[in-house]
Amino acid sequence: MIRMSIVLCGLIAATLLNIGDSAAKGNLASRGTRLEPLKLTGDLGFSVTEYRIETGKYYRWRIESDGGDEFMVQAPELMRNIWIDEIIINDIEVKPMGGIHGIEFDDEGHADIWFVPIRPGAFEYYVRGYKLRGMVGKFIVD
Repeated sequence: MIRMSIVLCGLIAATLLNIGDSAAKGNLASRGTRLEPLKLTGDLGFSVTEYRIETGKYYRWRIESDGGDEFMVQAPELMRNIWIDEIIINDIEVKPMGGIHGIEFDDEGHADIWFVPIRPGAFEYYVRGYKLRGMVGKFIVD
């Protein structure tokens, strides 16, 4: 009886070890989906006003400014409902270890936000001070 219990415990342990290995396969961050870039223009328009994404997937959101005005892109609800891996500005990587308040462009340039949505919902993004003038969009997260 004791011998059978030892064999049974060994089989359970081996099964659990195999389950752990199969669940940990792959590298989520190596398969990022590139979203269509959001282009900020001096005519106060957005190139994209809606993104449809899924929870648990890795995305790159590029934001580009033509330098036509000073723009701060904000998405407070989205930033509270995603995990941000990194932000890359002019080939400099920023590791936020939490959310961000916004990304401000004083001149022409671009920034990439690499992130994983963790909660579904509809989340606005906009340019501070220009929301009522049409610089607003939405992430739909399923």
